[in-house]
Amino acid sequence: MSSTISPGLLRIASAFPDPPFEFLQDGQPTGFDIALTGAICTRLGLTLERVPFTGADFNDIFQGLADGSWDCVASGATVTPERQERADFCDPYVVSGQSLVACVTRDPGVRSTGDLAGRIIGVQKGNTSEPVAERLKSEGRVAEVRIYPYHGIEEMLDDVEVGRIAAAMKLAPVTRWLIRTRPTLRIVQEGITKEQLALSVRRGNGQLRDSLNHMQAQLAAEGALAKLVKEWIEP
Repeated sequence: MSSTISPGLLRIASAFPDPPFEFLQDGQPTGFDIALTGAICTRLGLTLERVPFTGADFNDIFQGLADGSWDCVASGATVTPERQERADFCDPYVVSGQSLVACVTRDPGVRSTGDLAGRIIGVQKGNTSEPVAERLKSEGRVAEVRIYPYHGIEEMLDDVEVGRIAAAMKLAPVTRWLIRTRPTLRIVQEGITKEQLALSVRRGNGQLRDSLNHMQAQLAAEGALAKLVKEWIEP
């Protein structure tokens, strides 16, 4: 049996919007994480309660595990050493990487991070793109890193469109999804990083982590996990 804060109930936190992992469609949550955790909960026989994370810094979502606000984080979250000090991660469900988005009509010269000298790059607070961008700044490869609240990703892309910043960095599945309705924006570089994404639980809650892993492995063995990846994440 899984170990949850309230018996029979699994509280799952996700940061919206972060398509294709989680977003609202007609007022209802949908996306890869939504479908995956829904299938897992059904198999575990647990009632699922979704909790939207609204903080400005994505890393604060893991504090909710420690203080008992929720049982699980399902939010396209990369496994990092720093996060592993705050949460126990399940087996990775997908490998992805950071991408760079630029406005090809306004600024066709930006084709990679190598074209950003003297320019501004945008990232979200607490996103794994933030340390990558800060490293570029420390190496003198960008002039400034502009940090947006986690829920401010659309504003960040707006600023790329109008030229307030030269480019934005974010995981490729997310940028592919969000620029579909922004014809002047393009992904000009992918594979900037290689990151493993996974569900996570409170540190020390091996019982719940093992339950989630077991059901995720079942879905993988049946081909259902690969089907979800193809539906939501692959280009």
